[in-house]
Amino acid sequence: MRTKSVCLAWFSLHFLLLVTVSCRETLWLVARRLTILPGGPGSYPQKAEGVAAAILGQHLAASNPLRQTFATYLGLSGIDAGYGYFAPNVANSYRLLFELHYPDGHTEYRLPRVNRPAAGLRLASLLEQIGRTQSDALREYMVKTLAGSVWREYPEVKAIRATLAQMVQPTVADYVRGKELVYEPLYTYDFSLDSDSIQQSNQ
Repeated sequence: MRTKSVCLAWFSLHFLLLVTVSCRETLWLVARRLTILPGGPGSYPQKAEGVAAAILGQHLAASNPLRQTFATYLGLSGIDAGYGYFAPNVANSYRLLFELHYPDGHTEYRLPRVNRPAAGLRLASLLEQIGRTQSDALREYMVKTLAGSVWREYPEVKAIRATLAQMVQPTVADYVRGKELVYEPLYTYDFSLDSDSIQQSNQ
């Protein structure tokens, strides 16, 4: 009987975490206006997302044992794989644009390129992780790595500006009026052959 009680308690906790992560993922999308549902700063979805994040211990310090325990369990069980109302990797909600500056003064624009559909899905997932990471250092490193691959393809370029933008869906009313989705710049990184440093500006 005791074993059944332990198993039931464990299942209940696991199911609660699964539902909480799923709700947080969906609320995160709605709060950032990545769906046609109403959202935005200060909206109910944003507040509800904050509650879900608090349940998962994400408002605690990174060194907090409870937060580390939750993060470890979520990672090992696969619950943190990005499941929400929408299946993972459905929409490209982020875009990374490279502005290539040549020595003669002209400029070209390039998006990251892939050679297979499966690689496209992985790239979309990577851009999602870059856009959602809370670590500035990790975000810089990932963008710098992608910029390095572009530089290998265009070795004559003297400088690259990488801009990470987030897709903003129009509201239902705006869509009816013909307004299309736009990409809102979030972070800009400048790379130069003269220096290995990255200059970042938050838009």
